[in-house]
Amino acid sequence: MSTSTSLARVIVRQIIQAGISDVVISPGSRNAPLSLAFYAASARGLIKLHVRIDERTAAFFALGLTKSTGRPVPVVCTSGTAVANFHPAVLEASHTNAPLMLLTADRPAMLRRTGANQTTEQARIFGKAVRYFADIDGPVFPMELPLDSLRFGPVHLNLQFDEPLLPDDSTQWLDEIKVSPVVFKQRNKLATLKIQATRGVLIVGHDRGGLSVEDVTKFAKQLNWPIVAEDPLSFPDAIAHASIFLTSPAVRSVLVPQAVVVVGRTTLSRSINALIGLAPVSFVIDPRIATVDVDRQADKLFTQIPIIDSVMASDEWIAQWRKYSQRCAKLIDEIDGWNEASIAKEIAAGVPGGSALYVSSSRPIRDLEGFATPRSGVTTYANRGLAGIDGNISTALGIASGHSQTFAVLGDLSFLHDITGLISDEDINCRFIVINNDGGGIFSTLPQRGVDGFETVFGTPHGLDPAAIATSFGIKATTILSISELQQVLAEPIKGISVVVAKVQSREINADNLKSIYEKMSSI
Repeated sequence: MSTSTSLARVIVRQIIQAGISDVVISPGSRNAPLSLAFYAASARGLIKLHVRIDERTAAFFALGLTKSTGRPVPVVCTSGTAVANFHPAVLEASHTNAPLMLLTADRPAMLRRTGANQTTEQARIFGKAVRYFADIDGPVFPMELPLDSLRFGPVHLNLQFDEPLLPDDSTQWLDEIKVSPVVFKQRNKLATLKIQATRGVLIVGHDRGGLSVEDVTKFAKQLNWPIVAEDPLSFPDAIAHASIFLTSPAVRSVLVPQAVVVVGRTTLSRSINALIGLAPVSFVIDPRIATVDVDRQADKLFTQIPIIDSVMASDEWIAQWRKYSQRCAKLIDEIDGWNEASIAKEIAAGVPGGSALYVSSSRPIRDLEGFATPRSGVTTYANRGLAGIDGNISTALGIASGHSQTFAVLGDLSFLHDITGLISDEDINCRFIVINNDGGGIFSTLPQRGVDGFETVFGTPHGLDPAAIATSFGIKATTILSISELQQVLAEPIKGISVVVAKVQSREINADNLKSIYEKMSSI
């Protein structure tokens, strides 16, 4: 048996024994030992094999799988530029502590800096974005995978495979695999959060710092303060439309809290961050304080949900929040017709219970935050680590692989950015709803609007038909132009991958709707 085959089989065996259930690979020659070992294991039903033809989509697909399963997911590639294509997903994983296991094939170290084909310096290519790195020579044996490090984010194993790369015909090594999932226990003693404030606010970032909805909900009930949630579809008791009515300086002055507790990061709305800045006392709960956010500031920081020692919020305080929420809801109800605000409101209300919902960055996630009425029954996801518009199709399909029915809401630029992510032959049920305003709609809501050259460098109109593009990939696609059509799209069962393009009139209409509401809230 060659050293490359031996190393690959050792790694695959340990991955399966640890209870890891999925692996994502991209085609290549140098990674043949790993790819063939995973294929042999999948043929035995020991692991599920996912194949993506390019490494960037593969890594984002694996990221989606980690989100939906809660388990580490290995992603395998060949040497050279293939490794660099992992980097965007690695950065997103790093900033969400997601357990990606990066298995990058490499030539033997002696070929580096010699002009050998597809050979570059892959060692530590991801820098501080990974929690563990090892540059492994083929003959190394035995070895143990850094499973413990995966609790804190991605790890990178750079594997030097020398020829011969093809294995022998033996399958005996598969008989030796005994699955024994690794269970990690909480190491730290729970700290206590002591607050004496009757006018406090709990603010929950969209990804909750990786903490579960159930744990945050339990904490919120114990704290019993008004809840401002960037993800209103996970917290039915949250104050609706807070990101909108808090844009009013007059409203913020009335709702200045004595203290705020922030779970995760607040990455969507300046208005909420402005409120946090007004609080004389702030507390942060986020595991990333120990990994990537080590310089984050607050009066006290927690890496896990603490024990609470606090007083209840006053009834008057809670009533004030609900009053402004109700006033804002009336203004939102005045917005009708076919526009991004109405679309977001309808999606939030109409996604069937039991579904998963993935929302891309930029405008779609902010519109859902602002216009949705809080509810439960939907499992929501987003890439909010670095909030990029890349890899959204692939991440959504990775998530959908772990759910029976998934909706994914993307802007047109996010959709086009990851269009090759649609290439899939797997049995996945995911319906993409693409908000097509022909360009970067978020910039129309920012100070850049109206500057000379705006359309060229910010608006970036593409003039393309996303439905026609999806059809060219063999994907069922339609275009809708009304709320009634959207309601039908949300009600229809999902079978396979499909694309629905919600074509809206212009980017400026959504921006003007927001501006109108902001101005009306300021006059209340």
